[in-house]
Amino acid sequence: QVQLVESGGGLVQAGGSLRLSCAASGLAFSTYVMAWFRQVPGEEREFVAAISRSGGVTNYADSVEGRCTISRSNAKNTVYLQMNSLKPEDTAVYYCAADRFGVVGRSSREPNKYDYWGQGTQVTVSS
Repeated sequence: QVQLVESGGGLVQAGGSLRLSCAASGLAFSTYVMAWFRQVPGEEREFVAAISRSGGVTNYADSVEGRCTISRSNAKNTVYLQMNSLKPEDTAVYYCAADRFGVVGRSSREPNKYDYWGQGTQVTVSS
């Protein structure tokens, strides 16, 4: 049974930082492209960042470029999202996702490319 479990969300003031983690189990983690998405109630799920199987290639949404860093540890079956200089508009539920056959690029921004999803972790940024 595949499980993706996010953690690290919370309430932070604007300008602050958070580090999200997503622990994976039940899958060959190193063979999956991993990504982070976010969603605000009533809106579509939005791409945040993706990372290749080896960790050598990353891709970011324009809205977080320069403020967020995605990384992974294949030894720990975990993907991370370091978020700095947080803004109120970053408030959302953050989800990690796993894609068995994709590559990091334009297609990795599409939610329907992903095979597995976590349950999400809430990030709230106060102004």
